[in-house]
Amino acid sequence: MELRIFTEPQQGADYTTLLRVAKTAEELGFGGFFRSDHYLHMGSVDGLPGPTDAWITLAGLARETSRIRLGTLVTAATFRLPGPLAIQVAQVDQMSGGRVELGLGTGWFAEEHAAYGIPFPDNKFDRFEEQLAVITGLWETALGETFDFTGKYYELRRSPALPKPVQQPVPVIVGGQGPKRTPRLAAQYASEFNIPFLSADDSAAQFERVRAAVAAQGRAADSMVYSNALVACVGTNEAEIARRAAAIGREVDELRTNGLTGSPAEVVDKIGRYREIGTERIYLQILDLTDLEHLALIANEVATQL
Repeated sequence: MELRIFTEPQQGADYTTLLRVAKTAEELGFGGFFRSDHYLHMGSVDGLPGPTDAWITLAGLARETSRIRLGTLVTAATFRLPGPLAIQVAQVDQMSGGRVELGLGTGWFAEEHAAYGIPFPDNKFDRFEEQLAVITGLWETALGETFDFTGKYYELRRSPALPKPVQQPVPVIVGGQGPKRTPRLAAQYASEFNIPFLSADDSAAQFERVRAAVAAQGRAADSMVYSNALVACVGTNEAEIARRAAAIGREVDELRTNGLTGSPAEVVDKIGRYREIGTERIYLQILDLTDLEHLALIANEVATQL
């Protein structure tokens, strides 16, 4: 079981804060540092000092880290055209020496689109499917050849399909709860399938749908990684757990039900239940980015037991 750190910078974090967390995660041995791709805060927080762009952030981190995997969970397909996004990700992959992963989703948060003048189109899933086809098609095009694509929403003509990423292929992460199209698209384009914020029991049925889609696509069963994203709130005692829950505006009982919350032993036990359904990787949503001792506790008392 691999543990990765997953952050929500739109809730209030500048680049310096993210760099500190990413470097700490790397030093502690976590497998990845991932971030959301949002431009507007959610809930009662003010989001100060304001949003940071996911791929500009990852470009900086690519040059200031050396081992840890870097990526988005997830980039909104509504934010960027697929051709420029393929260039951005390939460039950051080069800058990192081949450590980048692209999580891509449809985009859903209408308010952030309105706040920054980003079109919020209908048929987002159809556009998302075309983006997956374009991005992976550009990366897979051989040097010296060109890439053409004609869809309902995007058209590319004689693209040189440059630059090329270091990784062939760049890992693509697709996720969600859709029962039909989501598994099919994951099997067609993704190397990892992620389910955010669901119990092990609820995740199991969707994993089975994806496994069936992978088989129908003619892929090897082990060619897909299955992962979950869960909020983390770990403490050595009840007072520490309560303090960390209060710091992120959540109730301990709710977090124990919906996240990885409790003592290290409790969290290890709950991770074990996810492992039983085939989860191979967990993204720990860390909402208090000032509490680096939290990361150290998880690395030293949870990760070492997995």
